[in-house]
Amino acid sequence: MGWDTHRYSGPVADERVVIVGAGMAGAQCAVALREGGWSGSVTLVGAEQHLPYDRPPLSKDVLLGKADRTAFELDWAQLGVDLALGRTATGLGDGVLATDAGELPYDHLVLATGATALPLPGTGGAGAGAAAGGGRGRLLRTLDDSLALRQLLTPGQRLVLVGAGWIGAETATAARALGCEVTVLEAAAAPLAGALPPELTAPMQRWYAEAGVRLLLGARVAEVAPGAVRLADGTAVPADQVVVGIGARPDTDWLAGSPVARDAAGAILTDDRLRTSLPGVYAAGDCVSYPSARFGERINVQHWDHALHSGRAVAQALLGADRPYDPVPYFWSEQFGRMVQYAGRHRAGDQLIRRGCPEEAGWTALWLREGVLTALLTVDRPRDLAQARRLIDQGGQLDPALAADPEVPLKSAVGARRP
Repeated sequence: MGWDTHRYSGPVADERVVIVGAGMAGAQCAVALREGGWSGSVTLVGAEQHLPYDRPPLSKDVLLGKADRTAFELDWAQLGVDLALGRTATGLGDGVLATDAGELPYDHLVLATGATALPLPGTGGAGAGAAAGGGRGRLLRTLDDSLALRQLLTPGQRLVLVGAGWIGAETATAARALGCEVTVLEAAAAPLAGALPPELTAPMQRWYAEAGVRLLLGARVAEVAPGAVRLADGTAVPADQVVVGIGARPDTDWLAGSPVARDAAGAILTDDRLRTSLPGVYAAGDCVSYPSARFGERINVQHWDHALHSGRAVAQALLGADRPYDPVPYFWSEQFGRMVQYAGRHRAGDQLIRRGCPEEAGWTALWLREGVLTALLTVDRPRDLAQARRLIDQGGQLDPALAADPEVPLKSAVGARRP
């Protein structure tokens, strides 16, 4: 694969940057270009008609009615960024981006189209208008999705959520606060089964019960029927509304047939400078697979923090920087009155160390590889999170016994041994 090795030496007045995707990654790229002195044109293309907005509040403040909009507080005209909203990218030509509203020529292109929510297998896509009886269930990915669902989550409504992942837990939290009767269906034997080991997900199961949420594990959906979700074992779960939260995939189908290389899951393959296989084209955010020297593998991160930093990293590359992109991945989830945070990247063979008791208000899990901290999951222990992020970045080696003591600051467990 031939990566674009062109070394950009600085902004040229008449060079045009087109950024496809008006989410966090695309918006940050545009802002950072102007902050860095880019004097050429910058066009930000978004498929939605809304001004560029933040997504994390969609399953929290917007659902709860605390906010009607989450637009970034930016004056795009003052920044000199041209917004091309309500335009969907359809393909790439020779130096042009094809959209459903015509072509946009570019000198440099940034692909930041994010990810799209997965529908239930065999049901096709579903949007904000798909009701419980529509056979598909609703997806919660856009502002319109969230606003539409908010109108329906009234006291006594029976909400069924398919998927006990991060979005399922957050939506269940909001729905219970609104007085809904909530059932969560999970095909696996535990919530977050693909992300965390059973010893960590077991205490999380109790959070559902404590919040008054019915959690059904090993529950495979066969059909979304009027008034109910039917499971593979024949069980009918009553439902006024159904929301599907079973994951997301890179939103890159529109690149089919283009020279931009993608992996089997659709993620855009880049080098460690976020350059794609097509000269002059970069990628940022949820749609990217980049090589991490830190973790020794390619990774695709679909979280807010990565979108922010990768968008700005692409801008810096366009402004002449030549630095590899390899941050410590990080995300958070607010659910059932708890702040859950994760940093790093763990593997199945890593040593798991429990720090504190899951029955207590706050606890932490650490993963070590040959003594080096690779990842951390923490519940309501922000100091652990802050110290661990620095240690992972530095390749810090911990004493397991000290690290397991919740009274010992993690930074004090570095390179130390109990007497």
